Amino acid sequence: MGAQIRVYRQKIASTSSMKKIFKAMELIATSRIGKARDRVAASMPYANAITRAVSAVSSQQDIDHVLTAESDNPRRSAVLIMASDRGMAGAYSANVLRHAEELLEKLRSEGKEVDTYLVGRKAQGYFDFRHREYKKVWTGNTDAPQFETAKEIGEALVSAFLQNTDEGGVDEIHVVYTEFHSLVKQSPTVVRLLPLEVVEEEITEDTELLPLYEYEPAPEDVLDALLPKYIESRIFSAMLQAAASELANRQRAMKSAGDNASDLIKEYTLLMNNARQAEITQELTELIAGADALNAS
Repeated sequence: MGAQIRVYRQKIASTSSMKKIFKAMELIATSRIGKARDRVAASMPYANAITRAVSAVSSQQDIDHVLTAESDNPRRSAVLIMASDRGMAGAYSANVLRHAEELLEKLRSEGKEVDTYLVGRKAQGYFDFRHREYKKVWTGNTDAPQFETAKEIGEALVSAFLQNTDEGGVDEIHVVYTEFHSLVKQSPTVVRLLPLEVVEEEITEDTELLPLYEYEPAPEDVLDALLPKYIESRIFSAMLQAAASELANRQRAMKSAGDNASDLIKEYTLLMNNARQAEITQELTELIAGADALNAS
């Protein structure tokens, strides 16, 4: 019986240590998510403005440009998958990878070859474990992305997009990431970056006309200059939203883990007290039985 009590004490001690770790990680995520949300908010105006500018140039001019030119027979697509470097964030990476698998299956069912580009060690580990190939991977600081990384990713994707398909280039670029809505809502999202989809919206009182631009020297040159900036800004915006989503998921996961640890400690304490009570009862029973035996003799 004493051995059973020692086991429960060891479980209580180890669970208490884990609870402290969960609490520390929850506090770290809580302290960092505010800055992550501010970075998302700061990046959105520029990303939206450059997308709007590119859409305006493309929709107002009859331009044959790689930004908007749809391939008659697209044969290869590039898919950028944004997961996390570290775990303990609930189902964050699993949800992204599940949406990525659905996109990959859809593209292959359309007869397209797929080149995958990965962000985060979780995505790399997922593909390595299944012995699946990928073109390139970027790891480190997924919860605090840097613009230099987004620029490097953009250069790799644009280079593949501008290359001829017969030489290993791609006809489409898709991005799978987690869109940040609020601390309680984040949703995995699939976006096609290139070719740019220009949507002709009906103008109402709540919408604005796309601005009119004058081009110097020509619209094609403007789009050539905007292409890398458009890709970099959209990728960096997606990375920032993914980082905020990762921190929000980690905060919730660590709070849930801490609550579960508290429940386990209470359960182990109750079991330990029951075992101690049973041990005391057994000792009293043995003493009484011994005293009765002495009196009978």
